[in-house]
Parts: sequence; C-alpha cells; structure tokens
Amino acid sequence: MTIVGIDDTDSRERGMCTTYVAATIAERLRREESAVARLLLVRLNPAVEYKTRGNAALAIHTDCDPASAFAIARESLESLAETEDERTNPGLVAAGHDPAERAVPDEVGRFTRTAIRDHLEPADAAALIDRRGYRSWHAGDGRGRIGALAAVGAWTALEEWTREYISYREPDRWGTPRDVDHESVFAAAEWGYPEVWDTVDRGEDETVCVPHTPGPILHGIRGDDPDAVRAVAERIESEPVATSQRFVTNQGTDVHLRDGSIGDVEDGRAYRLEGRVASEPETRRGGHVFVDLESPREADARDENPESSDERLTCAAFEPTKRFRDRVRALRIGDRITACGEVSEGTLKLEKFAVRDLVETQRVTPTCPGCGRTMKSAGREQGYRCRDCGTGTDGKVERPLERDLEDGWYEVPPCARRHIAKPLVRGGFDAPTHPER
Repeated sequence: MTIVGIDDTDSRERGMCTTYVAATIAERLRREESAVARLLLVRLNPAVEYKTRGNAALAIHTDCDPASAFAIARESLESLAETEDERTNPGLVAAGHDPAERAVPDEVGRFTRTAIRDHLEPADAAALIDRRGYRSWHAGDGRGRIGALAAVGAWTALEEWTREYISYREPDRWGTPRDVDHESVFAAAEWGYPEVWDTVDRGEDETVCVPHTPGPILHGIRGDDPDAVRAVAERIESEPVATSQRFVTNQGTDVHLRDGSIGDVEDGRAYRLEGRVASEPETRRGGHVFVDLESPREADARDENPESSDERLTCAAFEPTKRFRDRVRALRIGDRITACGEVSEGTLKLEKFAVRDLVETQRVTPTCPGCGRTMKSAGREQGYRCRDCGTGTDGKVERPLERDLEDGWYEVPPCARRHIAKPLVRGGFDAPTHPER
C-alpha cells in the first residue's frame, strides 16, 4: 500500500483546489487499475498565515506501488498547481505504508498533530522525509511538503472523522458565476439535517456549500453519514456536474483546539479556555464586539483582595459572525464561560463559547418604598436616602437580572464557521447546546 500526500496547489486569485488535484490523481490511479481505498481531506492549523482559505492537505490511500503512485501524482501536480502565483508552493510525499495496519511511524503522526495545532517550517518536513526515506517533490520554497507529510500521517494521528462530498464544475465554466438553484439547496439541506450540516445558513439566507472563489468546486456537502452527503448533493439542481468525489475528513471535529489558560496563550494557535467576564461587551467601529476575560484563579483571588493583579485576554466576535455577536453582547461582568477560538495579535477570535455560570442579580440604587422614587446618596459610606420621604438604606440592593442567555454552548452561524470547527448539532458537548442553522 501507498499513501500519497499533497498540499498547496491553489491560489487565492487564480483558483484551483487541492481537493480537485487529489481527485484527478485518484482517477488516474483507477485508470491504471490501482485500487483507491479512500481520500483524506485534512484541515491543518487555521491560524497559519501562509494558508489559503481552508488550509487543506490531501492524502490518497492506494494499492499502487510507491514509485508509480509518486510519478502519477507528480505529473498531476506539475500540470495543475497554480505555481504562477508566487505564494503557491506545492508539495508531494509518497510513503510505502499500509494505513489499514496503522503502519505510519509515530513521529509522522506527531508531525500531523503539530501541523494541526502549531507551526512548522519546510526544514522540519524535509528532515523527517529524509529520515524516513520517503519520495518527495516540491516547487518554490517547499512549504507544501509540510501539509503533504501531515496528510501522510493523518490516518494514524487522528481518531474522529466526518465526510464531505464535493461536486466539480466543467473546466470551461471555471471562473464564471455558478448556476445553482437557491431553493433546491435549502430543500436538500432541510432533508439531510442533522446528519448533514453547514449546507446553508438560514439566518443569512446563504448557500454556505457553494463557494465564491474562481476554482473548480461547484458545491461541497459536509456531514457525518457518507450516504447522506451524497444524497443531499444529488438533490441540488444546478449546472452540469463534471465529476464528484467523497472525502474522509477531520472537518467539524475541533481537533485544532488545545486546552490552555488565559495567561499562557500564544498567537497563531487555537484554544479552549476557562474564564470570567471582566468587562462589559463593547461594540466598536465596523460592528465588531469585544469583551475581556480574566483567569478564574485571578478572579477568585481579586474577590478576596481587590488589589490583586489580573490575567486578562480580549475576546472578539467580528462582524462576519453576524447574530453570534448578540450572544456576546448578552454577557455580563462575572459570568463564567468556556471560550474557544484562535489567538491573533493577543486577541481570541471567538468560534464558540459555553456559559457555565450566569450572574443572576445586580446591585442597584434602591427605590423608596413609600413614593417609588430612586433614592439619592447620603454621602460617602452613609447609604441612600429618599429626599421626599426621609426613608433610607445602608447601601445598594440586589435585584434579579433578566438574562438573554442560558447555560450551555453557543456558536457562530454556518456562514462564519471554520472548516475544522465542530458544529453543535454534531453533539458530544459537555453542556446543553444551542445550535445555529
């Protein structure tokens, strides 16, 4: 058996798609009478600055011998990769391992996990490729070999998988507006939900599965059931489909998140953090919403000692997250939450959060029981008095606080979801969920 890993064949401006290159390689292998067991679509660290939109690497599992599979894959990459874009640096790795027997070395699996949660350099990939004696090829600076090698190790490194069924356009239509019937997409999405998810965004009336880039994809359908994703794709009315391919993928699994603490986060990585809301949510120019979190440990210490220093992290719900911003605006100082997202320039870009404990009361200036008017301060540490009735209290009083949030998980809508982020509808969370559709 052979694992062929490829990465970085596309361009933000010129198009192409690495999934299409992988599907083309798989078809050529089949024409050569080689069996293809599966194609993996592996989403790597979404915070890597060199990525195109989804940061996907691909692996093809085949019974073709390594030398022949490498030659076929190299020819496809050389003809299809958009190397005229200086930021496109394709890479190819072919390894003689049997995925079914989990024969990939542990150090390659560790490389995969690092590529999903951390940062690597081309030299890291080159050294490991040489050490294992794998066949490889690259163009440009060799950065594509990072993803290609990570794809080789993915089947061993990862445990949770979902599916995506991608339909491709006829080549003469690439770069032109897609002809996809809007209503049929929504009907198909409703038919397939919840096994098939993130096909549309009902709140924004958007067909999330249809891309806007100039590449070859017509639509991509994601879900947990391999038959359901294909059935949903076939229910969509559109321009002719040239070819299609089903992928096994780590999309929708949250495998990019690492458990961390507020005081230890680093840029370019994604975290799951416990914290207490330390500021009132603020909507800034552009409609972006910001709120500060403080370490629970520091928050508890400050309750005992108001002069205690804080560990704080600013969290953001940017305008593209749409209605999710209202969830963030509903937070109050003192709420305890779990926040998930990527850290960039010292700010956590929220993907989802879980309400753990809500502040249920607020301290307010008392009202007079006689006339109903708001009392006034009687002076420093002298409580409050009603100037008309003379009644008074020693200080502010507790009043129930109406909340627009409940305990449990909230998420960005499908139109703003990262490929690798886990939709709440998939289940398996540690609290009630409030899924977006």
